[in-house]
Order: sequence, then structure tokens, then C-alpha cells
Amino acid sequence: MSHEEFPTEEPAVVTCGLPYANGDLHIGHLRTYVGGDVFSRALETIGQQTAFVSGSDMHGTPIAVQAIEDGVDPEEFALEWHEQYEETFPKFAVEFDNFGHTHDDTNRELTYEIVEALEAEGYVHEEEIKVAWDPTEKQPLPDRYVTGTCPYCGETARGDECDEGCGRHLEPGEIEDPVSTITGNPAEYRDRTHKFFEVSELADYLSGFLDRLEGTSNATNQPRQWIEDGLQDWCITRDLDWGFDYPGSDDLVLYVWVDAPIEYVASTKQYSERVGADTYDWEDVWKADSTPADDSEPASGGGEIVHIIGRDIIQHHTIFWPAMLRVAGYAEPRSVMASGFMTLNGKGFSTSRNRAVWAREYLEEGFHEDLLRYYLATNGGFQQDVDFSWSKFRERVNGELVGTVGNFAYRSLLFAYRNFEGTPETDVSEEVEERIAEAVEEYRAALNDYSIREAGQAAVDLAGFGNEYIQTNEPWNLTDDDPDRAAVVIRDCVQIAKALAVLFEPFTPGKAQDLWEQLGEDGSVHDATIDAVHESPPGAFDEPEELFEKIEEDRVAELNEKLQERVAEATDDESDAEEGDSPDLEPLAEERIGFEQFQDVDMRVGRIESAEVIEDSDDLLKLTVDIGIETRQVVAGLQGLHDVADLPGTRVVLLANMEKATIFGIESNGMVLAAGEDADLLTTHADAPVGTKIK
Repeated sequence: MSHEEFPTEEPAVVTCGLPYANGDLHIGHLRTYVGGDVFSRALETIGQQTAFVSGSDMHGTPIAVQAIEDGVDPEEFALEWHEQYEETFPKFAVEFDNFGHTHDDTNRELTYEIVEALEAEGYVHEEEIKVAWDPTEKQPLPDRYVTGTCPYCGETARGDECDEGCGRHLEPGEIEDPVSTITGNPAEYRDRTHKFFEVSELADYLSGFLDRLEGTSNATNQPRQWIEDGLQDWCITRDLDWGFDYPGSDDLVLYVWVDAPIEYVASTKQYSERVGADTYDWEDVWKADSTPADDSEPASGGGEIVHIIGRDIIQHHTIFWPAMLRVAGYAEPRSVMASGFMTLNGKGFSTSRNRAVWAREYLEEGFHEDLLRYYLATNGGFQQDVDFSWSKFRERVNGELVGTVGNFAYRSLLFAYRNFEGTPETDVSEEVEERIAEAVEEYRAALNDYSIREAGQAAVDLAGFGNEYIQTNEPWNLTDDDPDRAAVVIRDCVQIAKALAVLFEPFTPGKAQDLWEQLGEDGSVHDATIDAVHESPPGAFDEPEELFEKIEEDRVAELNEKLQERVAEATDDESDAEEGDSPDLEPLAEERIGFEQFQDVDMRVGRIESAEVIEDSDDLLKLTVDIGIETRQVVAGLQGLHDVADLPGTRVVLLANMEKATIFGIESNGMVLAAGEDADLLTTHADAPVGTKIK
């Protein structure tokens, strides 16, 4: 790894977080995979040797549970989804150089090699821990079989992660008030012996690693808090039948997050074996030459490893994964790009409520894949949350793709065809040469800043310049009075169009190829590098066609109606189910409290005075809440669930005598009460004065 600006002399690998092989893909999933494909293509465009790899995550508790429910073998169940992903990704022009899966032999061999290295280097120990146990089913409960309370922030959490609150990774036995997801009954904790990777011993290395790490700021900054809080050793085994057995054990399997990232290496190796090491050598990328004695220093050797993931798995990729690589003698990642979440019309996706735009649904509506690719890649910064609506989609397509890029390309090539039967025989003006060179530099700079959006903007801005240039120079008024000047203007425009084909290829590969062919170019635009933006187009080409079609407003109305009907139907089905068994509601607590205990709970009517996002946090806000007697500072997990700007003035209920806590380095003095996954804020029916006690 060089840390030099791209392109470098070292080979690169771009990886995407593995899709979990247990369900359909929706456009929220596609944001990361399209982003990875765009970034990989763009690196190759500027001359960086790159492999783009991923694979299906076949192991883990959810797959085992669903396979049991479906009455099929877990491997058979997961393979069906893996094969579906293999078919779906190319339909969105997401073209991996290799797409494997975690249950194949290559991953198995590399996983055992790395785990055995952790053992040999003395970084694995056995420890007796408390493991959740279902007394009714008389079986241990792996992490995803358990829900309960996060010991760090008090929010509802899964057994392996506080997904509703602070986002922390949770070890077996940490979750409080455990409940079995199998029966819904309280679970017990029993002693079991498990294997632990001593991540805590690598704190100095990981601190130095984060200092070197490039990528999005959420990925480079968020993990520092975990190190500052003190790293805990990582339990790397589970009580489960599905997965890779721990070497030498017949009753424990490796935790899914051990073998999942190793698939990045396995998939790269499979690609290398297919094309030959002379073309691409996986060891040049992944293997370190030596490990320095100073824990804070990086190992030498290795290529440019770029991980593109969802922000919910930052900890795995910036703490556990580099720690494993370090001990096993592998190179460390150069960068981690973590995307924000997708929402739909301002609300979170819900697969259970069918509240999502599914990948297959988008294709069935007849839209070209490049429209969605462009929207996902350029609609906001990569680490920002993005809200999808059909109206916003239409606006971006009509405004930028149709109105700016498509309009310029079509009018320029049509005028060139009708007046010169192709590219005029003259040189490009110095002004346009410089503007194209400026766009290329902006493009390169954006990639080195890991900003996919800005790279796309560099291309759009060039098209915008082209529109202004042709409008200002009015070649249609020059053809009779000054034909030589008309030829220069149109020659400039054709050159800009060729530059756009090259710069837009990572974002809209299908339409970029169409433009390439309209220019009369041979071969594939996918093989063109950045130098092609300055090369002369062919002298003759045919009459062009428009690249993009407008999306009409009534089409959006139709799409919105379909979506609302589908969501309403799913919600009605869920409501019907809740009237019966209420399968999605938590069971009532069996242990009751007395009136005197309730009297000890001090809940007050409050009013939010201010709200601000906590930097580098995924979902936390810092609130000031007036409760009459005083104003309290409170940390609440409301980011992404409420519009921050709308919160000031909102009346809430505050648990005032809750012990103070420090969350994400900020003191929280109380708890704002909210209901359900969407954090429906509790309030009063009438206008009880601020500070009124709840009785």
C-alpha cells in the first residue's frame, strides 16, 4: 500500500460488503454495490489496475433460522439467494470481477489458515462466559436468537449489536434482560466455554491504523471512540450447527464475522487464479512483506485495499478485520468508505411492511438501469443518508441526465452530423482543451477524496459548460457568415461529448457506450482510459439519437399509487396479525412492580429547545430539554427517524431521575421516551405545563 494519489503503481482491490443470502435486494442495498462498481470503474478509467470483488455471506444465525422455518438445508437455502444475486447485479451493470460466497473451499482454506495463525501467535484464549439459554427449548441461544437491553445505552438491542441505540457490537452475555426469539420467553444465562481473539492487545496498532486510514469521515472517526473506551476481546465462536467448525472443535462454529471478510481475500484469489498471476496477483495485494516490531507502524507491502460498506458494519471493518489481518501477516486496508442509509419518502425502509423499492420492481417498471445508478451514486455525499422518492428520482433524471447531459450530447452531435457529417476537420480550441483538462483534474481529485458524488459532478459540470458554450457561440448563426468559426465551435462540442462518454462510463456505462458508438468510435468505452478525452473522435458518424427520455409527472403519480397500495396492504396484513398473536410485539414482563416503586419514577413533561447531530454518530442527537425546573442535556437515538430541524418546540416526556450516562463522549441527563422502531415520541394529549410530573 502506497497512500500515494490514485493511480499508483500498486494493484488495487475494491470490495463491497457481502450481501446476506437470505432475502431480496432493494435499492437501499444497491446503493453500496453501485457505489463500489462506480468507484472501481472510475479507478480503472484514471489508470489504476483494479479488481472488483465481493460474494454472498452464507453463514450465520438468520440463515439457519430461516432455513429451519422453510424446512430446507441451510446451504441449499443460501445458495438459492446467492444465485439470485449473481443474476441481479449484472442487470444494474454491477460487474464484479469475481463474486464468490463464504461457504466455498477457497474461503474455508483461507479462514482456517488465518484462525490458526491467530492461535499460533498467541492471540486466542478460552474463556467461560455466560451464554443465553432457552429453558423451554433446552438449547443455547446464539446472538441473533436473543433480544434485550443494551448495557451501554439502555435501548432495545439484538444479541450481537445495539441496532436500535448506540450501534455498539455486543459480545455474548452482555445483553441485559435477554429474551428468546424462539419462544418469546425470558432467557437464562449459563456458563459455556468459547474462544476469544485478544483484540485488546492490538489497541496501539489499531490507533495507528486509524491515523493512516483513508475514506469517509464516519469510517475514520467513529471507531476512535471504541478504542478510547477500551477494546474488549472478541468472542469468535458460536453455539450453532451452521458455519465453519472451529479448528479442532466439534461443538462450536466460527462467528460469521470471522469468515465473512476473509471472503474478500478468497474472492480476489479466485479472480487471480482465473486470469493468471501475470495479469493480477492476489498476493501482491493482500500479503504483507514484513510486520514491524513497533505496533503502531504499518506492515510493508500489499496493494491498495478499498472497502465499500454500509455504516452499520464500520466496527467490523475498522477494528476486528484489520486486527486479524495484522496478526496473520496480511496487508492492512488503505481506505474504508461507509455509506449512509436509504429512506423512502422520509421514512425508513421496512422489509416486513414491504416498504421498499425492490430491485426487481425497478426493472419491471421498465426504467434503464443507468438512471438508478446515477441517482444512487450522486444524490448526496456517500456517507449521508439519502431519501428516495419517485418525484426526486424524476427531478434528477429530467434535470441532469435529460436536460444537461443528454441535451448537450444530442444537439451537438446532431448539428455536427447535419452540417459536417461528423467531426469537423479542425483543431480543438485552447479554451475547450483547458476546460476538459480541468474536468479531468476535478474527477481525479474527487476519487482521491473518495467522493463519488463529486466525480459525477465534475462530468455534469462539463456538460453544463458545453451547453453554455454552444448557446453563447450559436453555431447555427455562423454556418453561412463564418463557416470556419462554426466548424471550430462544433469541433469543440464533439470533443466535449467524447470526454463525457469517458467520464460518465462509471456512472452510466450503458448510455456511455451508446454515446461512444454515436461518435463513431470502435470498440468499447469501458476499455477507454482518461487520456481518451483528448483524442480526436472519428471524422464521420451517423445521425444520433437522444440518450435519455423524460419521465412524465403522471408516471410518478402512478408509481406512488402502486407503492402506497403495496405498503398499505402489507401494513393491513400486519395489523390483522397483531389482532391475533401479536408476533412482532415484545412479551409482557412477568415480574410486576408495586405502586410505591412506580412512585419512585419521576417523569416530566418537557419541551425540546434545541437539537443537533452528534458528529460521527450514526443515529444520536444532542437535545436540550426544558422541564420547567431546569433545562437538561439529553442524548437520544432519534437521528434519521425525525427531522432535526423540526424537533425544537416539540413536547416530550422525559424520565428525569434516570442515572446520568456518558454516550459517545457526551453526558446525558435523562431519557426522552419514545415508542417502537420509528421512535414515536411520547407527549401529552392536552397542554400540561412544562415540568408537570407524570402520575
